[in-house]
Amino acid sequence: MNRFFAALVALVALAASPSHAETVKIGHDGLTLNANRVMADGKSLADGVILMTHGTLAHGGMEIMAVLQETMASRGFSSLAITLSLGLDNRSGMYDCATPHRHRHTDALDEIGAWLLWLKGQGATNVALLGHSRGGNQTAWFVAERDDPVVSTVVLVAPSTWSPEYARKGYESRYKKPLAPVLEKAKGLVAAGKGAEILDKTDFVYCESAAVSADAFVSYYEPDERMDTPTLLPRIKKPVLVVAGSADTVVKGLEERVPPLQGETLRFEVIQGADHFFRDLYAEDVADLMEAFIGK
Repeated sequence: MNRFFAALVALVALAASPSHAETVKIGHDGLTLNANRVMADGKSLADGVILMTHGTLAHGGMEIMAVLQETMASRGFSSLAITLSLGLDNRSGMYDCATPHRHRHTDALDEIGAWLLWLKGQGATNVALLGHSRGGNQTAWFVAERDDPVVSTVVLVAPSTWSPEYARKGYESRYKKPLAPVLEKAKGLVAAGKGAEILDKTDFVYCESAAVSADAFVSYYEPDERMDTPTLLPRIKKPVLVVAGSADTVVKGLEERVPPLQGETLRFEVIQGADHFFRDLYAEDVADLMEAFIGK
């Protein structure tokens, strides 16, 4: 079957999917969090659910999340794709760079925990965690340090890697200025108890000349080996599937660093031709791997 015909078959299957989607909201730390729940036909949360976390400044309805939800539902797997608040109430859509940034990388761990608690309250006893890109690192960090008995498996799709040198070069390449002076200024404010102070016109993550709190800047740029997903993998006690795309230009190094770590509980797969977002039929390839891994 050629890929065009296979893609057409996949689209027809999705159109005929027996699943239904709805928005779910919970309260957390004074904010309203929302998520997209897609239930497989005839299934309840007690039958198992996949808890999905998106990447940097994105949201639970982004293409890779939405396609994976529908594709997995057609295979009998229900899911909950969360939208991280990033410090905003009832956030939806991509984060607007013009909005002041007060969020921290590790805020996601608390929110994953909040949604996991909600799922348990709804009767879930078998939860697979999935994270894409930065959400993959946050998911790995969560399960490495806050493991829960209801978490059965972990799927990390193009999870982010990190090193001090990589962070420094990436910042300088994108913004044509050194990272160190900005980071030192932010760290000084945090040390002085002024972490909430806003640094105006500061380049941050994907946002040029943004308004960023010192706390936020330090959270994303202060050296911490836990920002590096391969470093976390040996600490995870549950079965883990790591999926990489051979054409990914955003997250690099997985093909060299993850295979040596493989063992009884860690599986690594590369999807040939897929970029960082596994668009089109490549999402079907991810779903194939997930179905075999989670189902097993």
